[in-house]
Amino acid sequence: MKQKNLHQYPLVWRKDDFFIKIYSSIPNVSTGILLTTSKTAFIVDPGDGILRDLTKDVGPETILRVSDIFISHGHHDHVGGVWSLLTYWSVLRRKTPLSIYYPEGCVEIESIYKAFNEVYGKELSYKITLKPISDQKAFTRNSVRIKPFKVNHRELNPDGTSAEIPSLGFKYYYDSKSICYGGDTAYCENLVKMAKGSDLAIIEAGALDEESTDLHMTVAQAKEIGKTAKEFFLVHVPDE
Repeated sequence: MKQKNLHQYPLVWRKDDFFIKIYSSIPNVSTGILLTTSKTAFIVDPGDGILRDLTKDVGPETILRVSDIFISHGHHDHVGGVWSLLTYWSVLRRKTPLSIYYPEGCVEIESIYKAFNEVYGKELSYKITLKPISDQKAFTRNSVRIKPFKVNHRELNPDGTSAEIPSLGFKYYYDSKSICYGGDTAYCENLVKMAKGSDLAIIEAGALDEESTDLHMTVAQAKEIGKTAKEFFLVHVPDE
């Protein structure tokens, strides 16, 4: 097990041609992930600022290679860059189709797609397909096997109570290697199971204190899970 730097973004991991880079436009909040192999490119949780980061870092050739977007949940720091990406591809007259995978019931993605299609649908040069995930069945995209799994993320109500929201983690398998991404979640057994033995685990640790652990994990909880993987990143870590 090897722990990576907690705060120095972007976070980068590579094994042969299996590559992942985590950007953070908002300090200590993971706002966009690029995952590539020699055969494909995915974007995971494109938060606000991801297009700027990708344009500066990898340029249009790689951005145009992206075949799929994966959404863990609908909070703005994870979906705020979707509109700008869809617009960018339209401006560049993208021809290849795009699939967006997201937890069933994530109204944010469906609302963004509906609004975007109303504004640009008649002139769109590429097809966008929404792929709501209602189960935990694995599937394959461009030689990468993806295993979605349910996690436990909640948001605060105005009265101070919390409510569970549709949320997923994803485990990506490629060429005998694996990356587990937990998204945002409180401590949950699904994440414990999926992180164990992964070549890389990406674990959020956004709880400020023990009283916040029904929404996020503490650093100690996240490390406990991360140490079961060969290497791990902690993300969403609050300032001390």
